[in-house]
Amino acid sequence: MRRRALRLYDRVEPRKGETVSVSIVLTLIGEDKPGLVELLSQTIAAHEGNWLESRMSRMAGRFAGILRASVPIEHAAALEQALGALEVHGLRVVVEQSDKDEPDADFRGFRLELVGTDRAGIIRDISRALASREVNVDELHTECSSAPMSGETLFHARARLRIPGGSGIDELRAAIEAIANDLMVDITLSDAGDGDD
Repeated sequence: MRRRALRLYDRVEPRKGETVSVSIVLTLIGEDKPGLVELLSQTIAAHEGNWLESRMSRMAGRFAGILRASVPIEHAAALEQALGALEVHGLRVVVEQSDKDEPDADFRGFRLELVGTDRAGIIRDISRALASREVNVDELHTECSSAPMSGETLFHARARLRIPGGSGIDELRAAIEAIANDLMVDITLSDAGDGDD
């Protein structure tokens, strides 16, 4: 397994009696089977790590996810090694150090929701419009379902976006509406503070 060395391991020396923690982000994938989350959580806890947040899911017979944890710096290298050893249990883990926990303040949060007949290129066209306007995709959830009457395949997408504070939301909304017309899908763009998640 390829892993990047965590940059602060050798550069931060805690003062005597002081506990310094580093934030790490793990990505993982393995064949789905019971006990993978327990195995992962036990490994983190055994090195005095704290499980902070995660997104995990089963898909096509695989279990995959991403999580953020904090760990005392004196245990960080050993934790990284222990996580690498989980591959013998069928779980591949990549460890990266996180340099920042909070998004930049000069961004506005928005939600995008899309539904329409499934076809190739929907995410490509939407992401191209977002990237060209420096809009960051914080979260993206997609799925397919059968339409209740026709039985045709519907594509659903929900995304959390971060839009630069100086960007024109009206121009972005117009671009999204134009794409919706071209793809024949329904797209809504709303402020992240409106309504419930």
